[in-house]
Amino acid sequence: MNDVFRASSVSGLNRREFLTAAAAASAGLMMTRPGWAQEQAGSADKVDELRIAFIGPGSQGRNLLTQCLKIPGIRFAAICDIWPYHQEYAANILKKYDQIVKVYADYQELLAHEKDLDAAIIATPDWVHAEQTVACMKAGLHVYCEKEMANTLEGCRQMVQAARDTGKLLQIGHQRRSNPRYWHALKMIKNDRILGRVTHVNGQWNRSRRFDLGWPEGRELDDASLKKYGYDTMDRFRNWRWYKQYSGGPMADLGSHQIDVFNWFLEAPPTAVQASGGLDNYDDREWYDNVLALYEYKVGGKKVRGFYQVLNTTSHGGFFETFMGDEGSLVISEDTRRGFIFREQEAKRREWEDEASMVETMGRDAIELKIGETLRPDGTKDPEGQRLLEESQKPPHQLHMENFFNAIRHGTPLSCPPEVAYETAVSVLRANDAVEAGCRVEFKPEEFKV
Repeated sequence: MNDVFRASSVSGLNRREFLTAAAAASAGLMMTRPGWAQEQAGSADKVDELRIAFIGPGSQGRNLLTQCLKIPGIRFAAICDIWPYHQEYAANILKKYDQIVKVYADYQELLAHEKDLDAAIIATPDWVHAEQTVACMKAGLHVYCEKEMANTLEGCRQMVQAARDTGKLLQIGHQRRSNPRYWHALKMIKNDRILGRVTHVNGQWNRSRRFDLGWPEGRELDDASLKKYGYDTMDRFRNWRWYKQYSGGPMADLGSHQIDVFNWFLEAPPTAVQASGGLDNYDDREWYDNVLALYEYKVGGKKVRGFYQVLNTTSHGGFFETFMGDEGSLVISEDTRRGFIFREQEAKRREWEDEASMVETMGRDAIELKIGETLRPDGTKDPEGQRLLEESQKPPHQLHMENFFNAIRHGTPLSCPPEVAYETAVSVLRANDAVEAGCRVEFKPEEFKV
């Protein structure tokens, strides 16, 4: 733990004052390793309880909710959703864990009445992220907000600026940045240089045809409530991801996860993108159901090209990212069954390859990407590797939430602060512009800054 936090914990500050001091100090820290990998003095002590409000416990929200319930010291005080069905569903989950919460339909009412909160988790449709996030931070709360930050770059900028102005922590839900598998892969690429010079990247997220989301009979929101919260029909409320007013389309919904990994591993935002896509397979939607995008990067003075596709008519190939270099390639995914290293035949063979787990895939020998295999000089397993192996058994969203809560409690760096997420938002939302205009879009460095 940073000395400022160690001193604060014994200086007579109350819990709220301590958490505020920790957050302010953490704003100046450089992001190095994820929060779960930081040394935390006193971590064996009793965990300080955090009081949380949850805004938007729909399908993705309930996933985050259940992951939070596995983390010690998290106490939900309130939930908020405009749909009573979601309210009841989430409240009943929490009741099973002896957490009785106050229920709100309007987040502004929640903020007006709940005065002893530490943080808010926001998992509402993208178009209200900026409004709700800014309001929560101005009310004194740290915020975990699902990706995409917002469906407009102006909304994203407002979120970055509000975090700076208030000094509150803002974590965006690009959960791969807290995943030990990805940190392990990044170490092998950067430190061990298993790929040599990276020359190309590619990724995809293909999913089968998605049918409209419905709702239980008789549980519709009435027309007045829909209109009050910005929806004309129940269909647009339930299937908001397909409408331009409410989302950034599949490139933001799915592609942002993987373009974020491209930017992260290459340590640079793209310099250009050209893309093709369209609404080719659905009759009553607005956003493209498929996009094929070509990105360009400048890394170490050399050009790196990247291909990305998102399809909504076939699940063939699933989702993954591939990094290709002149000495090898690495395939990785949140799907733990997919993680392989391919060595180019002429590349130097490394000593550890003799001990690595080998499989045959795509007609080639491949090394399985595994955590916890590193040995110390005496031949025993490296303790750090074993700890990361244990962490990797947790669900990715839980790890990302733990990183957020550790940042509040201990001042450890956020895995995905707003400035980082903003670069990703620019990368994917501008790809939509490239599709619409049918042209190549070139990025200026200042576009990625707020």
